[in-house]
Amino acid sequence: MQWKKLGQVFCPDCRHPKLHSHAANPLAVPLGGNLFRILYSGRDEQNRSSVGFVDIDISQQKVVYVHPEPVFEHGIHGSFFSHGVSIGNAYVYNNNEFILFMGWQICSGEHWRGTIGRLTMLDMKKLVLAEDYPILDIDAEDPVSLSYPWVIIDQGIFKMWYGSTICWDGGNGEMLHVIKYATSADGVTWQRHGQAIPHEIGIAQAFSRPSVFIDSEGYHMWYSYRGGRGTKYRIGYAFSGDGRRWETVSKESGLEVSDSGWDAEMVEYPFVFDHRGKRFMLYNGNDYGRTGFGLAILERA
Repeated sequence: MQWKKLGQVFCPDCRHPKLHSHAANPLAVPLGGNLFRILYSGRDEQNRSSVGFVDIDISQQKVVYVHPEPVFEHGIHGSFFSHGVSIGNAYVYNNNEFILFMGWQICSGEHWRGTIGRLTMLDMKKLVLAEDYPILDIDAEDPVSLSYPWVIIDQGIFKMWYGSTICWDGGNGEMLHVIKYATSADGVTWQRHGQAIPHEIGIAQAFSRPSVFIDSEGYHMWYSYRGGRGTKYRIGYAFSGDGRRWETVSKESGLEVSDSGWDAEMVEYPFVFDHRGKRFMLYNGNDYGRTGFGLAILERA
């Protein structure tokens, strides 16, 4: 598998206090023709994330419109997304377009905690909470923290891949945070099925932002991962015939860091999608999206 980088497409310019920095977790929504709306999670000066967007012409890898304000902001104190909103992916169900997100909470003296919520997209420029509570919260299976959901509806079944923290220190100073799998009949009530992608302490033990794509071959997943303390994110790849049992897991995705520039230290938070017979990947670079996002095209599967 080999990806060709098409370059950095967008880097935030501090035009709104709630989108002061970062353009993490890019999510592509088609607008018609070669135009795509790219939603992203930006941050304020207190590192609380809200959702903004830009429109791009994918044929030119060029931004054609920058929305000047957030379309959804982090919540008030005490809410399950009080300290941030990290978006996952979008899907359509019963004529409504939903976007899954990780809601961040930071309580005084405690580690951050994530849960999974759902937004409804209105008129392509406004997002509202679909429910005022998490659709996936901590429980006996996932007792610590949740993150980065990705949902696909396949043959009437909602299938979700999401992050779950096992512990904050896997014995080498890095958290153990794995990708798990869940299913649902309605997209709100979920049955959890445990870990989907195997981990390796010191090699790949902190995963994030699974991006799952189904084609005639089966299920493809791209994901972020890192090993021990001080290592930087890379993008890995996995394949499955059914979405639950992943037969091929590789630390190589065909998209690596550059020799210099905006993505020379890390690559992470992939979003893979097809357009006019070609497969593209949006991804972030250095410092968890502070340098914005770029675009790559698949040259060889």
